[in-house]
Amino acid sequence: MPTATAGQSRVRHPLFARIYPKINAYAEAHGAVEHRKELLAGTKGCVVEVGAGTGANFPHYPAQVGKVIAVEPEPRLRALATRAAADSSVLVEVREGRAENLPVADGSVDGVVASLVLCSIADVEGALAEAARVLRPGGRLYFYEHIRSADPRFARKQRRINIIWPLLGGGCNLDRDSERAIMDAGFTIEQARHFDFLVNGRTTPSSPCVIGVARKPEG
Repeated sequence: MPTATAGQSRVRHPLFARIYPKINAYAEAHGAVEHRKELLAGTKGCVVEVGAGTGANFPHYPAQVGKVIAVEPEPRLRALATRAAADSSVLVEVREGRAENLPVADGSVDGVVASLVLCSIADVEGALAEAARVLRPGGRLYFYEHIRSADPRFARKQRRINIIWPLLGGGCNLDRDSERAIMDAGFTIEQARHFDFLVNGRTTPSSPCVIGVARKPEG
């Protein structure tokens, strides 16, 4: 089982970690809670949540989930997740670690949850390889991500804004095609819903989103 930080620098975004709870509260007030419920509805058994942040997903795991291993590299966010775990109706164990090097044994979990995290991971290919490693054959990856727009004009706008966006958003990128990355990693997309996350009826640079489920091959 890999160590949480073997060969890797620690992740610290102190400013972003301070403002993220407010960003999340604003998003949840405009519909993100329903998105989280949709994302997690089919989860069951033992689940790894990659980049758990403040633990905003914890209240929405269904009863069929026996345990959540919540992995979060940023110290301040991890502390908030640990507090949230104490109030969760399902068992949650918060661990220090990075998506590219999960502190979880091979083939040991039924599901991996990636919730608004593939946008900010430095090595997406490596992170998805790790998700495949820890999943049992036939296990599922549950993903909720903002993505590059299918509208060329909006995508160009995202690329322009993305020059500075990662500096302000803890490494977040606006123009990633996370669904394509998941397929390139060998997963089979079982379902995916694309939509624009509107705030007060208006688009934002991160409005284009996808919620879906992908399966690791049996063999």
